Amino acid sequence: MNSKQPIVITIGRQFGSGGRELGRTLADAFGFKYYDKELLSEAAKRAGMSPEFFERNDERAPTFLNGIFSFSFGFAPTNVYAGSTSISDDSLYRAQSDFIHSLAEEGSCVIVGRSADYVLRDHPRCVSLFVHAPMEKCIDRITSRQPELTREKARARAEKINRLRANYYNFYTDRTWGAASSYDLTLDTSLLSMNEITELVRLYLDKRFPVNK
Repeated sequence: MNSKQPIVITIGRQFGSGGRELGRTLADAFGFKYYDKELLSEAAKRAGMSPEFFERNDERAPTFLNGIFSFSFGFAPTNVYAGSTSISDDSLYRAQSDFIHSLAEEGSCVIVGRSADYVLRDHPRCVSLFVHAPMEKCIDRITSRQPELTREKARARAEKINRLRANYYNFYTDRTWGAASSYDLTLDTSLLSMNEITELVRLYLDKRFPVNK
């Protein structure tokens, strides 16, 4: 990259659109670090919570009871047993957000999901992407990874996970998941290869962050 200053790329994505694949491709091409599921275990360690709890609640909006506990009583991670589902969801979100901020301070990286674009909205060198594709193309990708799934089951899973991601993002931010206005770039992965999309992103970064700017 032309820029000498750290850059953070965040990727929101529809399920099956290839967001993680694009994230890894970008990270490899630009020499950036890549973070996805790693955010969960590391944030859990730092917050003193069980990684299993993080995994179960990954990109999930607060449940009814947890939402009440979280925002009415203000439970913190140190107030309850680390494996309990009564841990407040906003404490979990804060722990993950704190870790995202720490990653952005350490150097250039690609972060997939977890509303990282919103968490880093004040970061001067954060580029937010949203990756999508027609549902049939997403189903093709899902069934290629999991051939045991029928297309009907793959569609149902994609719709469910997209709904969960949208609820999570819309709950914790003042933006709309998947809306073009919420991101710097939105990309349809059915139209170009991952390498071609990577070159488009490279051009965007070079134009937005020229040398020594």
